[in-house]
Amino acid sequence: MSIIIKFFVAPDREAAAAVVEGGPDGVFESLTYGNFDAEEALIEWESIFTGRGFEELVTADEPEVVADPGDGEGPVVLAASRVLQDALAAADEHRLVEVSQLWVQERAADGEVFGLETATEALSGLARAVGEQEESLYCWMA
Repeated sequence: MSIIIKFFVAPDREAAAAVVEGGPDGVFESLTYGNFDAEEALIEWESIFTGRGFEELVTADEPEVVADPGDGEGPVVLAASRVLQDALAAADEHRLVEVSQLWVQERAADGEVFGLETATEALSGLARAVGEQEESLYCWMA
């Protein structure tokens, strides 16, 4: 379970990887969340948006690990797939609420409680970030 999660856009993998030790603050504008498994969330969100199965996405190595100097024992930077970024950018408010509802239900089935408002706010923020940028979406977790 991640304690700190920061989603940010960066021009490329190298720029995103460069912030692995200290996070994106001061380098890239970010959206900060906490206390959920962001790697799993990226997979679940893509699964809900596209209908692809969770296991299929895991097998495809989604999301891509951009930097993991501690080999799973410290901060890590992940790249959201282009498919997820495109789905977020294309989603209207109704679709973002729908995906949020489905994600909250999935998490509840696993015993995790997330508010619909928080989930919708997060997905809406990510949709705005990728919709306004030519850059790619990354996630820093520590």
